[in-house]
Amino acid sequence: MITLEEIGIVPIDFPSLATVLGDYRYPRDKVSKMEDKGELIRLKKGLYVVSPGLHHLPVSKELIANHLYGPSYVSFEYALSFYQLIPERVHTLRSLTLKRARNFSTPIGNFEYVSAPKAYFQVGIRQEIVDNRYAYLIASPEKALCDMIYATSGLKLQSVKAMQLYLEEDLRIDFSAVENFNTEIIRQCIDAGRKKTELNQLYKLLER
Repeated sequence: MITLEEIGIVPIDFPSLATVLGDYRYPRDKVSKMEDKGELIRLKKGLYVVSPGLHHLPVSKELIANHLYGPSYVSFEYALSFYQLIPERVHTLRSLTLKRARNFSTPIGNFEYVSAPKAYFQVGIRQEIVDNRYAYLIASPEKALCDMIYATSGLKLQSVKAMQLYLEEDLRIDFSAVENFNTEIIRQCIDAGRKKTELNQLYKLLER
């Protein structure tokens, strides 16, 4: 039988957890006791992650974000910081999802989900594999930037110059890192989503 240590950092739901625990007459009571002892961390009703104290591995917020509410992928400021496109460290992890928007506050951190239609959602997603142990879904650098523009209300960028100022002053984007952006991903976002005017200005700026 698989052990909690072997589960590692992958979030686990209650039915799977009950199977791992074996023949307990009242598995929910056992799970509650394990929570109290700090062996399990409750992310939301019915979803848990094993404490790092048992498997001695750092918890992956990105992997948790994928499992907490899905289908979804990590994006926005968190992805831009991951790719070192912005200087700030990001504490709230925002993702894009096909479901309605939701927020979750967990012992691991805060997670926010922005809703998008399927045609836009499915563009520019990549899989990040960590140490050949686990993988999670994250926006490509280009898609993360498009998502920022897509989800920012009241954003009116009607020219290439306005877009450049937004990237440099509002987001503090490192322009040396965007020279090799795949503008085809941005074109696909234009075709599939809202904010077509703004995304067209981004496309023109990066094509120059």
